[in-house]
Amino acid sequence: MIKAFKESLNTAVFTSKYVMSDNSPIVYIAHHEDGAWEFWGSQIIDESEIVVVSLQQIIKVDPTILEVSDIPIGFNAIRETKEKPWIVVSKN
Repeated sequence: MIKAFKESLNTAVFTSKYVMSDNSPIVYIAHHEDGAWEFWGSQIIDESEIVVVSLQQIIKVDPTILEVSDIPIGFNAIRETKEKPWIVVSKN
């Protein structure tokens, strides 16, 4: 079974310039209570380094995020490196 996000591919998501421009691997995903998605690398960033892209764009950057496209609202997915498996955890 191929996993897919329930949201439209045009949905806006948050990430960093490092993920989009520097090929930083995504190691942290948050699915917030308001339905928003965040996809982050391992860098500590400030607000000026946040970028908003479409869900389609972030999937193109790292298709392995589809493995956790079904994480429930209020959960996070983390991994040590792109080669390691995702671990899904509750924010509570």
